Amino acid sequence: QVQLVESGGGLVQPGGSLRLSCAASGIIWRINAMGWYRQAPGKQRELVADITRDGTTTYADSVKGRFTISRDNAKNTVYLQMNSLKPEDTAVYYCHANAVTNRGEDDDWGQGTQVTVSS
Repeated sequence: QVQLVESGGGLVQPGGSLRLSCAASGIIWRINAMGWYRQAPGKQRELVADITRDGTTTYADSVKGRFTISRDNAKNTVYLQMNSLKPEDTAVYYCHANAVTNRGEDDDWGQGTQVTVSS
């Protein structure tokens, strides 16, 4: 099983920046896509951004131009640089990875990290 550990959440004022990190560990043969999802109170979990192993990225329309996803394949780590944060970005952010392990292909999730944008 793959363990995903997120870090970097917190409280920030509107217009500020945060950088989230997510490191995968375990018996990993290969990680395919990695990404970030978020869930605000009373809302469904939604895709924020994801990135394939070769670096192809996808972003939600609401974050295009403000957020940047990147990954370090050697470290099995994915990052989310969030700039120009807005109150509506407030949510729990979850890391996701589609990984191939000795038990086959699997989708794994982190525990989540809170991001609060407020003055």
